[in-house]
Amino acid sequence: MVANAIMSPSRAQQGTTLIEVLVTLVILAIGLLGLAGLQTRLQASEMEAYQRAQALILLNDMASRIATNRANAASYATAAPTTAPLGGTGACPTTTSTRQEIDAGEWCNALQGAGEKIGSTNKVGAMVGGRGCVEALAGNEFLITVAWQGLTPISAPPASVACGLNSYNGGSGCTGDLCRRTVTTIVRIGDLTT
Repeated sequence: MVANAIMSPSRAQQGTTLIEVLVTLVILAIGLLGLAGLQTRLQASEMEAYQRAQALILLNDMASRIATNRANAASYATAAPTTAPLGGTGACPTTTSTRQEIDAGEWCNALQGAGEKIGSTNKVGAMVGGRGCVEALAGNEFLITVAWQGLTPISAPPASVACGLNSYNGGSGCTGDLCRRTVTTIVRIGDLTT
């Protein structure tokens, strides 16, 4: 009986390999879930970076258009930036009698993403809900702003930047302009007559 009570070392360890494999699988599954979450966040960050790059391109585009047509720079000012920016879901200007009208129409189409389309009418080549504003400031200065819809709420732009104000509320946590993204620049037109 004494011989049966004492187990051999190999018999006492039976099944531990299976437990070790199960623990390893649990650890591996947790790691893979973490990796999947990281991948999702990276894709959102990549989209945010893409939208910001597109906004900067369009911002510089309008700044160049105003600087090129400096004699008529004042005509580039859009209506009230909170109620009538270019782009968004509104119709773009179609008149082409002046250089400013042509520039406004082309910039509006670019803000809406006319470079890429799904089907024949859905423009998808730019930022989500891209809007552009040109505000006339004192002393021949113009504030150009491009606004768009961010993917996640972060912080609202300064209240002094009115382009697209309250246009991007709605959805998951997007209240108080927390999903509105903006980039701005100032164009100064020098007086070359003196």
